[in-house]
Amino acid sequence: MKINKETRQLSKELLRASFVDGQLDSGRVASLVKSLIEKKPRNYIKVLEAYQRLLRLEVEKRSATIETATELAPEAGAQIVANLKRKYGNDLVTRFVINKELLGGMRIRVGSDVWDSSVRNRLQRLQQQL
Repeated sequence: MKINKETRQLSKELLRASFVDGQLDSGRVASLVKSLIEKKPRNYIKVLEAYQRLLRLEVEKRSATIETATELAPEAGAQIVANLKRKYGNDLVTRFVINKELLGGMRIRVGSDVWDSSVRNRLQRLQQQL
C-alpha cells in the first residue's frame, strides 16, 4: 500500500494518541476513529487503513506464541514467560500451542521476532546444507 507522507504522519500521530499509561486504550482508539470519520480530512480512508495496520502491528508486538512439540512443565513455561516479559514488557500476552510437526524443541514468535530451535527447523537447515 503506497501512502503519502502526510497520511503516514497522521496515522502515526493517531497511534501515539491511542496509548494511556503505555497501554493501548480501546476506548481512545474508538473515539479517535469516530472523530476522524466525522471530520473527514483529505484521504481519511487511507489514514484509517494505515492506522489499522499500525494498530495490528502494535497488538502483534504485545502477544507471544510459544509452540512446542510436547507440553512444557509448568516451571519451564513460567520461566519462558518471565524472560519474554522482561524483554518485551509486562503487558505481553502469551499463548502456548502444541505443534507435533516441530518434532522437538520450540518456536517462539513475538510480533515479527521468531526464535526457532525446533528439531524440524534444524533438519531443514541440515538438508539445505547438503
